[in-house]
Amino acid sequence: MGKLQGLLFGLATVVLVVVATWLFATKSWLPELVSDRGAIDHALWWSLVVTGVVFILTNLLLAWFAYRYQAKEGVPATYWHDNPRLEWTWTLVTAGIMVVFTVNALSLWAQVTGPGPADAMVVEVTGQQFAWNVRYPGKDGIFGRTDVKKVDTTGFNFIGLDRDDPNAADDMMLQNQLFLPEGRPVKVRLRSLDVIHSFFLPQFRVKQDAMPGITSETWFVPQKSGTWEIACAEHCGLGHYRMRGMVTVVPAGELEQKLKEATAE
Repeated sequence: MGKLQGLLFGLATVVLVVVATWLFATKSWLPELVSDRGAIDHALWWSLVVTGVVFILTNLLLAWFAYRYQAKEGVPATYWHDNPRLEWTWTLVTAGIMVVFTVNALSLWAQVTGPGPADAMVVEVTGQQFAWNVRYPGKDGIFGRTDVKKVDTTGFNFIGLDRDDPNAADDMMLQNQLFLPEGRPVKVRLRSLDVIHSFFLPQFRVKQDAMPGITSETWFVPQKSGTWEIACAEHCGLGHYRMRGMVTVVPAGELEQKLKEATAE
């Protein structure tokens, strides 16, 4: 590599580092956070900071070496086979950083996938090609029985709710509309009628698969009123692109009225 080439390579690397650092420090790279899952953003931020520092240092060193130790006329190249002390050092430092990240990630995972508060409001969301069926248990707080043989799409009974079950009398059904109370823990029970779907609320940092034959749960605390999109993050068929709904967070005291209005439409 000639002297000019080494200089240009070094300058190009420095420019790349400066631009990447500026974009990371000044641009918003995650959707607005509207739930209590800020620890996820914190973990991502720290992982990007650490890897970003390593990226900057290694690339600046690369630029410096490309310029400082470029080929020169009549000077033979220097070569050595290994440096055990250096290799042990970077291996142990890297392993230590990864252990810290792993322990933090496992702790965060246990928190996110835990059972949730006992006073959490429970809502059931059932995915189907290509919609989200939302069910609230009503004033009795008990979900009615369901039976796949009772599925009736013409009668808006997409999940096969057994109307003969007394507990099902006050269950409230919505499709592609999810209303949640602001400031109160919410537990979402997820099911699927057909294939694998993925319940995705980017602004809430919630993403949980809905599996056929399995009931899974996730919980979080909405912390801001507003309306955001429910997406399916798992390719579930030709109509996957249109499997979307809306989640609306309202003040806790207004939730009952909002549900009455929505179910009356």
